[in-house]
Amino acid sequence: MRYLDQVRAPEQHYSQTQKVLFTVGALMLGISLGIFSKYLDYRQAELPDFLMLIDGALDIHNFLGTFAPWIVLAVFLSVKSSSSVRAGINVFVFFAGMVASYYWYSSFVAGFFPKSYAMIWAGFTVLSPFLAFFCWYAKGKGWLSFIISAGILGFMINSTISYGMWYADIRSWLHLLTLILGIIVIVLNKSVKETACLLAAAIPAAVLLDILIPFGF
Repeated sequence: MRYLDQVRAPEQHYSQTQKVLFTVGALMLGISLGIFSKYLDYRQAELPDFLMLIDGALDIHNFLGTFAPWIVLAVFLSVKSSSSVRAGINVFVFFAGMVASYYWYSSFVAGFFPKSYAMIWAGFTVLSPFLAFFCWYAKGKGWLSFIISAGILGFMINSTISYGMWYADIRSWLHLLTLILGIIVIVLNKSVKETACLLAAAIPAAVLLDILIPFGF
């Protein structure tokens, strides 16, 4: 832990009340987005006019069914937390709230429970605090921070872009926006040189992650 504190030290200017409020906010955000996501998916043909127009133009309900938006939100919650431990707590309650509310709505309102997908998201929720713990150090300094940051950007690239030897295709405009926001979260307050090096390292990191994790997100 002493070495990790040299990468990024816990921030002491937050009060205990602020830390608790941040965690409660993360939980409420997860619950709200989980219900909203399932509502869009289930009521797709019966949405209010303005929501139907937006969903028809941007395909939001399918977008929220992918990993990309949730990963960016989780990374944001992680790096904005006061410490790596708080990052794990905040991201865990976010995913727990989102997954629980999504499948609660699916079971008790929509009358359908997709067990296989639920198990995937439950497994990811269990892993999320450990991943968030290390993601917090992406805003630190040194080689470990650089590797973590490049890995996060590489994962975001794989979540938002379909690519092969001779092609690259953004999955949607919302995915492009997600990638841009993710890059901003990671490189904010870094120097131009650090940013350029990170973006350059993110591409081989994405390829390596695609080999190690050969299924789509």
